[in-house]
Amino acid sequence: MQHPSEDLKNIESLLEFYVDAGIDCFLGDSPVDWTELSRRKAAVQQKPQAAEVARQTAPAELPRIESRAPAPAAVPAQLTARSASPAKPSNPAVIPDREVVASARDQAASAASLEELRACLEAFDGCNLKLTAKKLVFADGNPEARLMFVGEAPGRDEDLQGKPFVGRSGQLLDRMLSAIGLDRSSAYIANVVPWRPPGNRTPTPQETEICKPFIRRQIELVNPDVIVFLGAASAKNLLGVQDGIRKMRGRWMKYPVSGRDVDAIATYHPAYLLRSPLEKRLSWRDFLSIRSKLSGP
Repeated sequence: MQHPSEDLKNIESLLEFYVDAGIDCFLGDSPVDWTELSRRKAAVQQKPQAAEVARQTAPAELPRIESRAPAPAAVPAQLTARSASPAKPSNPAVIPDREVVASARDQAASAASLEELRACLEAFDGCNLKLTAKKLVFADGNPEARLMFVGEAPGRDEDLQGKPFVGRSGQLLDRMLSAIGLDRSSAYIANVVPWRPPGNRTPTPQETEICKPFIRRQIELVNPDVIVFLGAASAKNLLGVQDGIRKMRGRWMKYPVSGRDVDAIATYHPAYLLRSPLEKRLSWRDFLSIRSKLSGP
């Protein structure tokens, strides 16, 4: 049986998806036949014309009968407000093909610094997630740190603030860092996908492939000594492994960065730990191993 908090979370995610999709008003208490409203509106517009024709063709000795059109049907206030407000300009959606991926690769490679890479992402229109996201979620923490965390994609709180891991999962990550004597000034945090997918859905393989050159370049520019992949998705996308997180976590691997092999490890995503608190003991082992790796030679 699902916990009530999980039901509320699912309902909240569904409502957020509706808002992102443009559904921003409640239904009325009674059904509305929009086809009938359109027919009545057309009939109202035609009656004055018919009355004018009847007046011109009527015999002169007969009194003219004025035609009074009935009041038009009431239109819901939401539709009136929406039609009165100007449409928001938006960039057209793109087809995520090889040409778009190649463009992302070229633009990412051209960035000589993290500031330039952020500017490239701000100007990049090759990922359709940018059309629905509120903000670019680029990174947080210290770019000079030896430790770098990589997640999959931002959520609602991250989308609002423009920073990764600032919601409940981010607060748990902060506590986990504190437990090994670190904080955000001791780490650099980013995601494979820098825009929030609508409704917190999983990014599609095409969306991930388009964004991958940017996170690869971001890792190269940070050039950390230790990389921690939060969840299986980021590890699979960047390491090319196919193992599940249960089999993958806690095992040290190598990630090539600028001609050298960087120590990399995958662990449970904090959002998963919030749903499965018993797994925190395994993540604690991973974080102890991370601390040992950072303090080693």
